[in-house]
Amino acid sequence: MTDLAQDSLAAAQAPLTQAKSMPAGFYTSEDIFTAERQNILLKHWSFAGREDQLPTPGDYKAIDTAGGPVVLLRGDDGQVRAFANFCRHRGSILLEGSGNCRRIVCPYHAWSYFTDGKLYGCPDMEDAEGFDRVENGLIPVRMETWEGFIFITFNQNAPGLAHHLGDLPGRMASHRLGEMRCTWTLTIECACNWKLLLENAMETYHTGTVHKDSVGAQTSRTLKTEGQWLCLQVISGRSIATLPGTTPAFPAIEGLDEDARQGTYFTVIHPTCQFAVAQDSMWWLNVLPKAADRSVLEVGGCFPQQVTERADFADNAAAYYQRWEQVAREDVEILERQQIALGSVLYRPGPLSTRDDLVQQLSLWVLNQLPNH
Repeated sequence: MTDLAQDSLAAAQAPLTQAKSMPAGFYTSEDIFTAERQNILLKHWSFAGREDQLPTPGDYKAIDTAGGPVVLLRGDDGQVRAFANFCRHRGSILLEGSGNCRRIVCPYHAWSYFTDGKLYGCPDMEDAEGFDRVENGLIPVRMETWEGFIFITFNQNAPGLAHHLGDLPGRMASHRLGEMRCTWTLTIECACNWKLLLENAMETYHTGTVHKDSVGAQTSRTLKTEGQWLCLQVISGRSIATLPGTTPAFPAIEGLDEDARQGTYFTVIHPTCQFAVAQDSMWWLNVLPKAADRSVLEVGGCFPQQVTERADFADNAAAYYQRWEQVAREDVEILERQQIALGSVLYRPGPLSTRDDLVQQLSLWVLNQLPNH
């Protein structure tokens, strides 16, 4: 890989107590970003949303992905599907944002589609020779779900989602995530590389400085995982889904196993998503890489359904939303500064701390997906 010096890569792959961080080009090179898109972002499973965000037939959510625009849509039969979000006529975007529709109508030439993706109407196509209505329905995107979480991939040969997740479902089983409901999302434009967001999310080394006035210093342990995911647990006898000094308003999930009661799991599900699973709630950080120095971060929050039905839910949930947004914005601010510094001609990789173990694992996972690394 011409943008990454071999001696720098060797130093990054050394044992942790001897290792250095990745070279700057790992985060600044558009050639590296292009290789990541082809070999990682288009080949692995990516988190796309929650099924409960589409509760009613006809509900849709348009999303941007590494493979282009996609729409998640609950059909009249109640099934959620994913489709490429463009008309089969001349490629116009069909749906934007979120909402509900009984038919999908192209805003350009009024071709229309059923909610299961089949072509419904195509004006003035009677004389088109060999025109096949069946072959001109919306193009499906491969989709699978786990506990209400929607994942998509553009790789028809990728192993199934269960294989990708490995032992994550077992680790999270007592949280009963499938019974949760998404109640809040936030999108932040980030002037930094996508890997910086995820690396930051998997170490507590920075929390006593970057978050000194919010969550403060944290103690964590790294957990062994099987599958395409990493995990650390921030040790705390109470949920850390609200800021210190604010007592969590909602009770711990009934039936949590002994390990889950010890604290909050912070995971990265390769390649671009973190699930943070606390004793009373969960939130996600989902990263959309846009360029070597530009990403979009979506933060979303979920609670057990019975909690969302409480009369005092909205008032008490506000403290959770405040914590999730404040910490995310603090992280983005420091990472945007880091991105600028990585562009310096004088930058040299620095030594890693033993608290950077998952930072190293993340960067090496990415590196090992790239050809000729």
